[in-house]
Amino acid sequence: MSKIPFVVVLIAMLLTAAGCAVGAPLPSPVATPAATRVRTPTPKPANDEEAIRQLIVAEGEAVVQQDIDRLQGMWANDGVVTDANRTPNNAADDKIWKGWGQLRDRYVNIVFPSNPAFAEHPNIRVNITGDTATATADTKIGVTNLKDNDKWTFRKITDQWKITSLTFSLAPK
Repeated sequence: MSKIPFVVVLIAMLLTAAGCAVGAPLPSPVATPAATRVRTPTPKPANDEEAIRQLIVAEGEAVVQQDIDRLQGMWANDGVVTDANRTPNNAADDKIWKGWGQLRDRYVNIVFPSNPAFAEHPNIRVNITGDTATATADTKIGVTNLKDNDKWTFRKITDQWKITSLTFSLAPK
């Protein structure tokens, strides 16, 4: 008996045993699921003050997640953002964005590129008068950690609180 057929049979058996037989179909690639955003569950607020606090926390979370659609749902269409430039008594150097279009541009072109790992507003103080409210909060975002840096206003629209304005960089230099 020739040694060549024995070697061929042996190699074929080894390849078959290893799952690598000639002509065997390749396994299908396994698709990995797309990354999903993890959002903090928002419980139904017990009262208006809690709803406003949740809205401020959610705004910071949406900034970190760069979730422009979620942010749009939080803002009144005529919302205003003002950068007080750390000179709260000098409005001449303020930068202002009015209406959702400008606010969206600010988030997308200024806030999101800074890619903050967190955006928190501790020490929130809320004052409610009917269907309007104000809140003052400290700011912790990126390397910024300032007391009484943000002032928010809100309006209840169709039974839901919306942000109507945010003035930030109020802490003096």
